Amino acid sequence: MKRLLPLFSRLASTLGLLLAVVVLNFLLIQMAPGDPVSVIVGEMGGASEELIARMRAEYGLDQPLHVQLGVYVWKILHGDFGFSYYFKEPVLSLILQRLPATILLVVTALAVAVLVGTLLGIFSARRPRGPLNYLVTLVSLAGYSAPVFWTGLMLVILFSSILPLFPVSGMADVRGAETFLGGVADVAHHLVLPAVTLASIYIAIYSRLSRATMLDVLGADYIRTARAKGLSERRVVYGHALRNALIPVVTMVGLQFGQLFAGAVLVETVFNWPGLGRLAFESILRRDYPTLLGILFFSAILVVVANILTDIAYGLVDPRIRTRKPAAARKPKVTGAPR
Repeated sequence: MKRLLPLFSRLASTLGLLLAVVVLNFLLIQMAPGDPVSVIVGEMGGASEELIARMRAEYGLDQPLHVQLGVYVWKILHGDFGFSYYFKEPVLSLILQRLPATILLVVTALAVAVLVGTLLGIFSARRPRGPLNYLVTLVSLAGYSAPVFWTGLMLVILFSSILPLFPVSGMADVRGAETFLGGVADVAHHLVLPAVTLASIYIAIYSRLSRATMLDVLGADYIRTARAKGLSERRVVYGHALRNALIPVVTMVGLQFGQLFAGAVLVETVFNWPGLGRLAFESILRRDYPTLLGILFFSAILVVVANILTDIAYGLVDPRIRTRKPAAARKPKVTGAPR
């Protein structure tokens, strides 16, 4: 039972965090000027005061704020995320339709950023005064300084207009694929430019971080001992130093997973990618608050899941973290004279 206490504690803190996110998001959105009824009336070209009052009553907007909050939290606890004012569909259905596209984009961009950034950092750390190091530094500065939407537009001009190698926008060809593998290849073809755009800024971060960490690790005593034993440089770097150098990278991945979703909003808008980011952008423009609240709630769940996966990755990268007992759980040392 004692082993399950940390699990129960973490589950309780996670549920409390999600509840706080729901309440905070609701209050912040209510502070925004305007309401959905004004947008709907504007698109209708105007309406009478009686019709506006009836619409506000239908959506529950005529109730006090605390009543609206209580009703919303009660519905969330029962799995009801409301009804979209604009799309005329249940919010949960809308999110489940768009969520796979966003997860595919974010996970692919993250994998590209970690893999390419770590390899560039390792190569530059092995030859800190070589030309590759200066090239990686230049590329890192350029990638970190360039805005994501500018990078996306430049890639579209270069690889879609000048060199017609990749599609400009969308997730799949409108003509459809004849086979399942053909559909997978079509989606992968459309995914290249959005994933590279979203990964560009994080490649720079991970390359600089892994380079600095690898330089520290390569100067450690156990690395000098390994070299003194006659091990090859490849085995020293990839067999001994890489595991310790990856720990800060794993930490950074967990912290930046939420920022990746924020970047996905711009990337999905530029490339017309049918994910949650574009849906959030359209919901903000049309003040579709139930849809926006649902997107924010699911984004919070994905960040929580990413943090849990980061903790699991810690144990895989460094088994000492997995087996280390908390200080309170260790047996206290007996001091003083024996009786």
